[in-house]
Amino acid sequence: MKLDDLRNLDPNNIGSWPLAAKAVVILVVCALVLGGGYWFHTQHQIADLEQARATEHKKRTEFERKQKQAANLEPLKEQLADMKNSFGAMLRQLPNKSEIEALLVDISQTGLASGLEFELFQPMQEQPRDFYAEKPIKIRVTGTYHEFGRFVSGVAALPRIVTQHDISIRPQGKTAEGDPILVMESTAKTYRYLDSE
Repeated sequence: MKLDDLRNLDPNNIGSWPLAAKAVVILVVCALVLGGGYWFHTQHQIADLEQARATEHKKRTEFERKQKQAANLEPLKEQLADMKNSFGAMLRQLPNKSEIEALLVDISQTGLASGLEFELFQPMQEQPRDFYAEKPIKIRVTGTYHEFGRFVSGVAALPRIVTQHDISIRPQGKTAEGDPILVMESTAKTYRYLDSE
């Protein structure tokens, strides 16, 4: 087929065209139909399919996570009950407002029983927190290293929660036996549950 033959093709009578020309026209028409179908219809479906796959993956992951939670529901309920019990026990260790004074006396008596001399025992202003209040007590005592150990151990053994903060120890002199006399400054903190009042 020559170039002159292509120029002489009659678009109104495609049936008389040579076989090669018919095949080229059919291929071009098929390509246009397929390209148009893809452009106007299929590409949107592919985008929707990808979005559906991503949503399916996200929902499957969420389902698996919730299924694991559901499978562990009973142990989690038991753990929650245990936590509530231990929280209640901890709350019972927090003194109420009327027990704070008795606790302060217990702390000072523990220090005296340990052999320490109090230079400062100053309860500070109560500081409210979320569901409890913090009562700091500035303490300065003199004694030996072992007396400090007995004091801290005795305070830790009290039935109420008392914590020691900002502890500093420095030498002050020597006892008659030659043991070093130390000064300990700290802030003891006790806590009180804020009840409905």
